[in-house]
Amino acid sequence: MHPIVNIAIRAARSAGDIIMRATGRMDKLTVTHKAQHDYVSEVDQMAEQEIIRTIRKAYPEHAILAEESGRSATESEFEWIIDPLDGTTNFLHQFPQYSVSIAVRHKGRLEHAVVYDPLKDEIFSASRGAGAQLNGHRLRVSSARGLDGALLGTGFPFKDQRYLDLYLQMFKAMIIPTAGIRRAGSAALDLAYVAAGRLDGFWELNLNPWDMAAGLLLIQEAGGMVSDIKGGHNIFETGHVIAANPKVFKAMVKALHPYASQID
Repeated sequence: MHPIVNIAIRAARSAGDIIMRATGRMDKLTVTHKAQHDYVSEVDQMAEQEIIRTIRKAYPEHAILAEESGRSATESEFEWIIDPLDGTTNFLHQFPQYSVSIAVRHKGRLEHAVVYDPLKDEIFSASRGAGAQLNGHRLRVSSARGLDGALLGTGFPFKDQRYLDLYLQMFKAMIIPTAGIRRAGSAALDLAYVAAGRLDGFWELNLNPWDMAAGLLLIQEAGGMVSDIKGGHNIFETGHVIAANPKVFKAMVKALHPYASQID
């Protein structure tokens, strides 16, 4: 395992410990309303600080992009992309689906990824060219051959609702031919589930880099495909993503194509 991945796992586990300890004192947490339907707790902030502390100890010269504290002023070819608690709303309601997400870009290209589910003690990890793993075991995307019978994940546009009506049309186009759609509330974990073959595909609009960076690399290293909503390469520029095994990916891009032209 690459040394950077080892540090990322150490940081993710430390953040996970903070998150799990907080579950016993939910009534005492300080929660701030960042924007409509968007919350941050002191746990998010403490977990992020612990991740950054671990990274800085090992790689003090690396740049960091974190959900709560933003981008560091450090100039480096390496950039860590951090979501200390993906699924904060779930966490605050004790709905058991949230995760820690850490990715590393080198010269703008994703190279390493870790997604940690502290509830299940599952570590999803990947390095470019070295495959993806779950707790040390090799991951592969599912073998589903198309949308028929596929299980998909998604995320509702609950923060920015410009595309809500259009998204509902997409949802209808996806739910009719498939076995079902799941909206669990942690995009990083949903993407990890695609890499693990637990979901056959996933799509969502308006994600932030820290929501998806680690998950995208996990899927690619597990044999899957990722793109923006139009089937192109502007995922980080748009925040719109489609991810799936190769055959489901092709079917999803085709099914969503009629709506893609209406999306920025």
